[in-house]
Amino acid sequence: MAMLLRCIFKRLLQQRCCLGNQHATKSLLSAGFASALLGGHRAAGSKSDVRERTLIAVKPDGVQRRLVGQIIQRFEQRGFKLVGLKMLQVSDDLLSQHYCELRTKPFYPRLQEYMTSGPLLSCVEYLIVWEGHKVVQASRTMVGHTNPLEAQAGTIRGDFSFHISRNVVHASDSLEGAQREIQLWFQKKELLNWDCFDQTLTCEV
Repeated sequence: MAMLLRCIFKRLLQQRCCLGNQHATKSLLSAGFASALLGGHRAAGSKSDVRERTLIAVKPDGVQRRLVGQIIQRFEQRGFKLVGLKMLQVSDDLLSQHYCELRTKPFYPRLQEYMTSGPLLSCVEYLIVWEGHKVVQASRTMVGHTNPLEAQAGTIRGDFSFHISRNVVHASDSLEGAQREIQLWFQKKELLNWDCFDQTLTCEV
């Protein structure tokens, strides 16, 4: 519906520019109904849903296996907008803050060793911020179960991983968690606000 109204409005604009007469101008003014409908259509959807953001981290095993491009492609094909991207070696301090809820778990020392020790290039991680409609929930579904043996085929872990300690990616588990993790890894100036023209078609439903 929104696409149809935009086409009508665009045609009326072309008439006004080409004909330059009062009739076309009146037609344009009467087309206020179209822009009003479009505005109402936008208002009906939740703008906060479209602006929702999440953090996806490609872990060192995913980087070592050169899976970064395929993982990014999956999120782009889903229709999400990339607004932040960086590559770094994780420090003990940042890792401790990121996994604050896991520090008491018996496996945390092994996780810490894996993520921070060894040669520089073996501990590189990609941090990616995606924006879009219900992106937190959708990302968790796309990533799959924490244990790859229980992850469905078609998910990232189901397709690319086979052991729980090498499960390729991390995805924020909630809106609050995403906000905390994004603020931990990214400065505000590192996140871009840019117009993605296809979001009008994919998100305004």
